[in-house]
Amino acid sequence: MTEPATRRARNLVHTDPAEVSLQDVLDALADPVRRSILRELSAEPDFSRACGTFDLPVSKATASHHFAVLRAAGLLEQVDRGSRRFNRLRRAEFDARFPGLLALVLAEAR
Repeated sequence: MTEPATRRARNLVHTDPAEVSLQDVLDALADPVRRSILRELSAEPDFSRACGTFDLPVSKATASHHFAVLRAAGLLEQVDRGSRRFNRLRRAEFDARFPGLLALVLAEAR
């Protein structure tokens, strides 16, 4: 049973925010669903929210895509625990690369 989770975890690629261009970040932040994911994560302890616990107005496949885009932009770190994937907002790392940008996104009216 651990083999599928192990195989899944090997597929996780976490981009260092220091290697992300401003354009890539702006593209990731352009989608309101992705911004809502970030806002929800900002109010939670690290790795306490699994992907399936977000009430998103999209299909499961589309939600997976949104999480992958945020991970590729250096905004999320994910870890697999059993059959669930948990998330952490990489606030400190991201703020070091793009000071103030995440604060603007998180302050956006919903």
